[in-house]
Amino acid sequence: MLGELLLELQSEEIPARMQQRAADDLARLATEALKKAGLTFESYQSYVTPRRLALVVKGLPRQTQTVREEKKGPRIGSPDAAIQGFLRSAGLTSLDQCEKREVGKAEFWFAVVEKPGAATADVLAGLLPEVIGQLPWPKSMRWGAYDLRWVRPLHSILCLFEGQVVPFAFGHLTSGDTTCGHRFQAPQRFAVRDAADYLRRLRAAYVEPDFAARRERILKDAQFAAANEGLTLVDDPGLADEVTGLVEQPVVLLGTIPQEYMDVPREILTTTMRTHQKYFALNDATGKLAPRFVIVANTLTDDGGKQVVAGNQRVLNARLSDAKFFWDQDRKQKLESRLPALNDIVFHAKLGTVAQKVERVERLAYEIATQIQGDATQARRAARLAKADLVSGVVGEFPELQGIMGRYYALHDGEPAPVAEAIAQHYSPQGPNDRCPSDKVAVAVALADKIDTLSGFFAIDERPTGSKDPFALRRAALGVIRLIIENKLSLPLRPLFRSALSLQLVQAAPDRNPVEELMQFFVDRLKVHLREKGVRHDLIAAVFAKGGDDDLVRVLAKVDALSRFLAEPDGGNLLVAYRRANNIVRAELKKTPDLQLGEVDGGLIKQDEERALVAGLAEFGGDKAGATQDEADFRLYLATLSRLRQPVDAFFDRVTVNSDDAAVRRNRLSLLSAVAGSMDRIADFSQIEG
Repeated sequence: MLGELLLELQSEEIPARMQQRAADDLARLATEALKKAGLTFESYQSYVTPRRLALVVKGLPRQTQTVREEKKGPRIGSPDAAIQGFLRSAGLTSLDQCEKREVGKAEFWFAVVEKPGAATADVLAGLLPEVIGQLPWPKSMRWGAYDLRWVRPLHSILCLFEGQVVPFAFGHLTSGDTTCGHRFQAPQRFAVRDAADYLRRLRAAYVEPDFAARRERILKDAQFAAANEGLTLVDDPGLADEVTGLVEQPVVLLGTIPQEYMDVPREILTTTMRTHQKYFALNDATGKLAPRFVIVANTLTDDGGKQVVAGNQRVLNARLSDAKFFWDQDRKQKLESRLPALNDIVFHAKLGTVAQKVERVERLAYEIATQIQGDATQARRAARLAKADLVSGVVGEFPELQGIMGRYYALHDGEPAPVAEAIAQHYSPQGPNDRCPSDKVAVAVALADKIDTLSGFFAIDERPTGSKDPFALRRAALGVIRLIIENKLSLPLRPLFRSALSLQLVQAAPDRNPVEELMQFFVDRLKVHLREKGVRHDLIAAVFAKGGDDDLVRVLAKVDALSRFLAEPDGGNLLVAYRRANNIVRAELKKTPDLQLGEVDGGLIKQDEERALVAGLAEFGGDKAGATQDEADFRLYLATLSRLRQPVDAFFDRVTVNSDDAAVRRNRLSLLSAVAGSMDRIADFSQIEG
């Protein structure tokens, strides 16, 4: 007969951003503890609301299994000290409790200990307090005089196994069989019998415990309410998650925005609603922002929510009034006139002010735009104005709108559209799901801003370590990679890094090479970026290891060509042959460190297979040996390599490398070394896996 565990931790409101992680952590810690205790189970399900964490585990046995452990001891006749140490480690008192067994040609003592099973309820009572205490909250607190830390004050613990209370203490609390419903609509405590009863009675008490079900209901109700007004809900998954974490019983209501605020930029309105008030925005049939918004309340009211809507509208109107005031005031001053104020903002103590960063980015943007055939004058102008909105009223109130507001102000001042768009997009892409700029002016400014940041922090040796990346340098590098790859830009990185480093206030220590440090950092980031897209990281490493190519688009073209080459029978077999040749040569050099391998001596060639292989390798002489920087040359070289497959196979089939004649043996090893070397000219094949 299998049983069911029900655990609920009821507390003050858990921050919305922590809830889903906490539910996952509770399930993970509990199931790991159950397995460690020898308790199997069939399934588990976690639940979370603002005021409770719950876990249901089904299919638990009533008792743990009897465990039979065998432990090998010392040889029979060993010193008494060894015997006594063995007995203590096995929890025994006498050799009478042990067995003699032959192992090989000797006899040894073996301890056989049977641990009887324990009642599951007793095991749970011992492990659950530890599980609760191990929950890794980002922040926790103490309350009252209790010697207990948790994310918020913990009110009660419900714990049942097979319908019976599992008794244990956690701090000042003891487990029981009761919980409560909605804070306002059903605050009375009630007892439950099992998980099904728990879920049924919570829902009857105005609490939906399932996060996914609560989220789905919010979106369905919001879409239905919007459709009734001829409107559509603006998709916002992040806000949907946050709002789901704020309510136990969602009630969707519609509010109205006064028309006087609708000439304020959409981003200001939606940011005000989303960030400060947690409201959903709505679009009209044309896709424009509608003067309506969605409120998700946590309480049913007798008046159908009229007072709730009125109260929320008053709060929103006050915020929109402030936003409109800043918007109107900001436009009275030209964007360029704000530049002197950037001297008062420190970018970094060692890297100067934001104004100094702007000067560096201007010069880099001009250089990059020139290389990618963009309008260099517009790129420099956009870079000059890109940070000016940091000292505007709207960005002071809504920092997340930096760049976006710069675009509005630039257009208001009569700046060219490409300049304004570059200002708006110069922070992009800020993540894997963020759109990448494509206009060359915007691309140049975005690249310049990120490369300046990276080179500055590498110059002062402030690089990411482990999981710590306080200046978001990994994100900046991935942004540069995406800008180059997605726009197919032929843009060597090393010259750019040198230019950016030369502009910094602080130069790197003489014993460091920040250009190569940056290149290695980018190689690592490129591997991560492409691995997520299914590209093999070992091929990237193999191509980067040769030739010092720092043109990412060309590198990727080479990786693609190498991947296709290895997917063909000739390429795959040649890789096997490369490894075989490499292993033979390395093994011989290890046995004979002073063995000198050099040019193949034609006079020592004894077999036709050797001659065929020498002829095949002759195709790699002269100019062809180094003409692999361009993608076309790289592909041609691979095609030439594929023709080595047959002579290499024939050589390994019919030629004995380790000849009795030392000179012939050395000559054949030189030939194999030449095979490996011809392949290693374009990529380090030793780094290729599989």
